[in-house]
Amino acid sequence: QVQLRESGGGSVQSGGSLRLSCEVSGYTPSSYCMGWFRQAPGKEREGVASIDSDGNTRYSDSVKGRFTISQDSGKNTLDLQINSLGPEDTAMYYCAAERWLPLCTIIEADFSYWGQGTQVTVSS
Repeated sequence: QVQLRESGGGSVQSGGSLRLSCEVSGYTPSSYCMGWFRQAPGKEREGVASIDSDGNTRYSDSVKGRFTISQDSGKNTLDLQINSLGPEDTAMYYCAAERWLPLCTIIEADFSYWGQGTQVTVSS
């Protein structure tokens, strides 16, 4: 059974940084796409970043240059380094996974497996 568990969220001031981590269990396909999404209060969930099994990455325009997605296959974790945080980044952050996709996207409907989320709150 595939399980994703996020950690690393918290409350920070504007300009601060956090590192989110997603522990993956029961999921070891040779080809995959994994991503980070976020949902702010009153808004739809949006894709933030993704990475495929070849290490190709994709970012939304709103986080490009500030967020970095990475994976540690040895520890079976997916990380998201988030820098230069602003109040607009306040949201619940989710990790997601899918088996091989023709294109590893940041589209919510493409992903089958989801974690429960970790809250990031940024104060000005």
